[in-house]
Amino acid sequence: MRLDRIWLIARAGSQAAQRQAQRCAQDLRSQGATVTMATSGPVNNPFPGLLATEPELPDLAIVLGGDGTVLGAARHLAPLAIPILCFNVGGHLGFLTHNRNLLRLDGEAPRRGTASDDPRSLWSILREDAFAVEQRMMLEAHIDRGDGVEAAAELTHLALNDVYFRPGLDERSPTCVLELEIDGEVVDQFRGDGLIIATPTGSTGYAMAAGGPILHPGIEAIVVTPICPISLSSRALVVPPRAQLSVWPLGESSRRVNLWQDGAQATTLEPGDRALVQRSGHPALMLVLERSPSYYRTLTHKLHWAGSLIAGEPSHN
Repeated sequence: MRLDRIWLIARAGSQAAQRQAQRCAQDLRSQGATVTMATSGPVNNPFPGLLATEPELPDLAIVLGGDGTVLGAARHLAPLAIPILCFNVGGHLGFLTHNRNLLRLDGEAPRRGTASDDPRSLWSILREDAFAVEQRMMLEAHIDRGDGVEAAAELTHLALNDVYFRPGLDERSPTCVLELEIDGEVVDQFRGDGLIIATPTGSTGYAMAAGGPILHPGIEAIVVTPICPISLSSRALVVPPRAQLSVWPLGESSRRVNLWQDGAQATTLEPGDRALVQRSGHPALMLVLERSPSYYRTLTHKLHWAGSLIAGEPSHN
């Protein structure tokens, strides 16, 4: 991999991420790379500015933060096929990120607790193509306002984790009625707190918290999970990746529904509007550094699964 032009995206509000970004930038610039630094967070979106002002796209985007920082980067960089390398610096759960100990600069010895015994620096590993590229499925949502006018390309809402529908909060009870149509066939009407449509990557996020299944990211499928449905018959669904899903808000005209993408509010739907959700043609390109990555090991570690609930220690099997 060429490392001529790098974007360093650090989590906003994290001093650890900012310090690490400065160290990486200094090391890369000493090797002749062109480095652009930016911060990203709930109220900091650097990507429109970067894409408008940078003369060229980067060879690589390095993201220093948690899963939220990664999700924001993926939404903007996946359509441009820019590979992303993520490290958990200043983040929390870190399902999508590498351990920060793998971020070893030139001249540094392997850090304690590093899973790899590779003596090379991160930059040497990248330049020698000693990594894998994992394609993570993404979703896209388009809004049909019912006026016969097709949505413009800029109104496409991308998500690596999920798109979900929640009622707009007001003085009324925060519930809504949503009709789900899959491949032209009405499947159900969900009355409750909303509906989540997730990728396998997002199955360990909001969808899991709402009682949905966990899907291995190697599976291409779409998970549909109702949020607190007022019906015992409403259940999570797993549908093929080529499925075309339509969601219609029903009820009074005052019952607006908000569409969210990866935890960020995207737009508002009125009764009569329709959201069309499907797999995006642009997967997120995520670099994998581990020689023997294990999704199940990640689940065990991040979700604190234990082999023996009595002894509090994993079994010896």
